[in-house]
Amino acid sequence: MSTQALPTALAAIVDDFQALSEPERLQLLLEFSEGLPELPDRLKDHPELLEQVVECQSPLFLTIETEKNDDGPAGVVHLYFKAPAEAPTTRGFAGVLHEGLDGLSAGEILSVPDDMPELLGLTRAITPLRMRGMTAMLGRIKRKVAAASRVHS
Repeated sequence: MSTQALPTALAAIVDDFQALSEPERLQLLLEFSEGLPELPDRLKDHPELLEQVVECQSPLFLTIETEKNDDGPAGVVHLYFKAPAEAPTTRGFAGVLHEGLDGLSAGEILSVPDDMPELLGLTRAITPLRMRGMTAMLGRIKRKVAAASRVHS
């Protein structure tokens, strides 16, 4: 599968991963884990607003917020993640998804192929269980975006 089906920011991230050797890919994933933004204060104090992705080996929580456009359809989607610092793989996956998807429209996010995590070229470097966790994160985001889109339409 090529990166042509991906939104621009996500395609650029996938290209970056694919240009590297496996050890370098793990280092890049670590950099994404360090770049994952903290939760805004309005979410830090309200853990009930976050949904746990139970498929992840480490405790990962996420939520989305959609901006409402004046003309009706939902606008851009913002992603928020909470993952422990001692879980760099999980945080790295969340960082990739945040950087690649945050600020896109619902339609752009929903068009991302479900197997996009495999494009990062990490399947030999990390366990299948961890890869399932990233695929589950993407699936959860897409389900939440689809549900929010139905509410706004």
